[in-house]
Amino acid sequence: MQRWFGFVLVLVLLGGCAPQKSPSLSPGAVQQPWLRPYRVNGKTYYPLPSSKGYVEVGYASWYGAKFHGRFTASGERYNMYAFTAAHRLLPLGTYVQVTNLENGRQVIVRINDRGPFVQDRILDLSYAAAKALGMAKKGVALVRVVALGEVSPRAGRLVFKDIERVQRGQFFLQVGAFSNYANAVGLKNRLAKQYRIVLIEPFSQKGKTFYRVQIFLASDLSTARTLAHRLAHKFPTSFLVAK
Repeated sequence: MQRWFGFVLVLVLLGGCAPQKSPSLSPGAVQQPWLRPYRVNGKTYYPLPSSKGYVEVGYASWYGAKFHGRFTASGERYNMYAFTAAHRLLPLGTYVQVTNLENGRQVIVRINDRGPFVQDRILDLSYAAAKALGMAKKGVALVRVVALGEVSPRAGRLVFKDIERVQRGQFFLQVGAFSNYANAVGLKNRLAKQYRIVLIEPFSQKGKTFYRVQIFLASDLSTARTLAHRLAHKFPTSFLVAK
């Protein structure tokens, strides 16, 4: 299986979400509002100064209609249909790739809120992200979170840092997954009559092999998202993946 985005990230262990040591500041330095420690349920949390090299595995949940329209920790209103998430420590504005380790689905979301403040959860996803990951009905899923880069607030606007690498790659629309290889080949052959590049990618889970059928969309994320949206009516259960 091809490596996602072609870069290696170092595992960061958080010790079960225990409060982290606050980064040292030089005399007279001003700590930015989004990096200031905050306290919830008697615990103090110290946001990380950077998301670089951050990887975490644990359980994700999601929050929806009850919070739709409410203000998030970033100051924007929560939109359950946008691809966002809440995390206790990652800098606000961080883009992360979330992989559902139970089915292999992946999405990219932006951290714009704080939480979840439940001991066995590492991430609270928006409804849209949870649905794309195939975990909306179940409510909780084991995921891997990989930081891709961040956009830090400054003077009321967003300043891009490392997110450029998220925008480039090979983006595919996954339209089906089969345990029977012949079924996957059949779908691929039908799709190949309309689409230039169609792949079959094997995926192993719990000792069983599945065959995912994917259509190549574009080499940049913005174009891929536009095309995926246009094809949503033809493939209602499809989702975007990156390689």
